[in-house]
Amino acid sequence: MNSPDSAPVRKHFSMIRGFHLVDAFTLGNAACGVGAVFLAMAFMASHSLAQFLWAAALAPAAFIFDAFDGRIARWRQTHSALGRELDSLADVISFGVAPAALAFAAGLDGGWDCLLLIYFVCCGVSRLARYNVTAEALSAGADKVKYFEGTPIPTSVVLVGVLAYAAWQGRIGDAVWGGAWTIGP
Repeated sequence: MNSPDSAPVRKHFSMIRGFHLVDAFTLGNAACGVGAVFLAMAFMASHSLAQFLWAAALAPAAFIFDAFDGRIARWRQTHSALGRELDSLADVISFGVAPAALAFAAGLDGGWDCLLLIYFVCCGVSRLARYNVTAEALSAGADKVKYFEGTPIPTSVVLVGVLAYAAWQGRIGDAVWGGAWTIGP
């Protein structure tokens, strides 16, 4: 028994006890992102258009998982700090790193291209970190944030759609839209 002066005994944090149904959907989002990265790498080795298109198809699948995890969390009223962090980490993979990997595989592999893709991912990471820090204040005690600051990172699904269309038209690799430009050293 705790005396009035002692703090209550805290249970050891358990990943299994800490998971909710919504977290399975969030991990589905992350799995789609990692799968897209793997398929982008496989495309670079094999140049199989099917692998590129499957990688691109995983972006809308990740978006569906991302949309459902929020709805399920509100429906089941299961909100947790762990869930919020999992969601942001999954979003960074699926809507930041995976589109950048797909763009690199599509032929945006020059030095300036890489700098731009790194900037894209860093902007996504920064925006999600800022959202996590300010989400509680922005929600004003409600279950959902009333407005977003900045462009939500899942909008990168549109960019993946453009890459998939370019691949479908045969406009990747050496035939990438805009061609190859030599700028700088």
